[in-house]
Amino acid sequence: MAVVYLDNNATTRVDRQVVQAMLPFFTESFGNASSTHDYGAAVAPALKEARKQVQALLGAEFDHEVVFTSGGTESDTTAIFSALEASPERNEIVASAVEHPAVLNVCQTLERTGRAKVHYIGVDAQGDLDIDAYRAALSDKTALVSIMWANNETGKIFPVPELAAEAKAVGAMFHTDAVQAFGKIDMALKGAAIDLLSLSGHKIHGPKGIGALYVKKGVKFSPLFRGGKQERGRRAGTENVPGIVGLGLAADIARQNLAADHARIKGLRDRLESGLLAAIPLARINGGGDSRLPNTCNISFDYADGEAVLHKLDRAGVAASSGSACASGSMEPSHVLRALNIPPYALQGAIRFSLSRESTEDDISQVLATLPEIVAATREKSPLWAEVRSSQVA
Repeated sequence: MAVVYLDNNATTRVDRQVVQAMLPFFTESFGNASSTHDYGAAVAPALKEARKQVQALLGAEFDHEVVFTSGGTESDTTAIFSALEASPERNEIVASAVEHPAVLNVCQTLERTGRAKVHYIGVDAQGDLDIDAYRAALSDKTALVSIMWANNETGKIFPVPELAAEAKAVGAMFHTDAVQAFGKIDMALKGAAIDLLSLSGHKIHGPKGIGALYVKKGVKFSPLFRGGKQERGRRAGTENVPGIVGLGLAADIARQNLAADHARIKGLRDRLESGLLAAIPLARINGGGDSRLPNTCNISFDYADGEAVLHKLDRAGVAASSGSACASGSMEPSHVLRALNIPPYALQGAIRFSLSRESTEDDISQVLATLPEIVAATREKSPLWAEVRSSQVA
């Protein structure tokens, strides 16, 4: 049985080229980059090259604007705390209600401790940000705006460059969690009003445990990790050289293939969606429209048990998810889908398929051949579905 992996927003397979590039830095060029001997000096060029590769994919102006971290969560936390320290006279944060838990949980902690007041901006039924509410929340008390570039569950893209410009107009710093957008859409940070941006390697066929925080030149910055002088004093701790090399090459591969991958993956996603909507009654796309990532499909099947559907898909060789991997195991409906005001009978039947450049036409064919029967079997166990069928017959 062929195995179909469509949970790439959770993590991607590491590209074999990336693995090969990393290996020498475990056993040959294994020195500490901070050491003054030849073993340490030998890895310095690799770090510099990786920094330039990430810079190129971001469209940033300077390579030193890239600070390597352990991943998106560390980058998000660092950005939020740094912005608050940079503006002690301001104590308000503006964030969307559909942010990743890496941002939401930090904001909620700051609220509980009285460190900051947070304005959570809602979205409409299509997942688009309430721009009027956003503008109303901005003031001279705003220390930081943190709005994700693309949502991890629906793929919805927010107009981050424009939002950043409005934040700068009131003197606030602007941060974006771009973990899902990085490597999937074009980013031109040079000249943009974005101060801080978070990214992660394992979403673009790089290794886990490595990410970066873009810090625009001239932005006031306070490190989260203090100790040594690594990363120009902005992130203490011995550099994860193999991970950094892997992230750099993964970014370079993504940059070279960005346009072609975008078009091909979007075509696969659109075929998946149209096929499922045609084959399965009472199905709906959550957060649809053109302004979304090309690889993400969040679809609900009314009156179906999403967890049961996922279990049956897994047994059939198809890996998908119900939303953020960081919330897996929770029986609560997704905070993202709740924000879209999706009816309860559709919330429980939501499934996220997320594709990558490894996804194929055969993968889509297998899902289209398998899923309609699985949804039908799951619905048969729902009392509400029996009522719906009875009313249709009547």
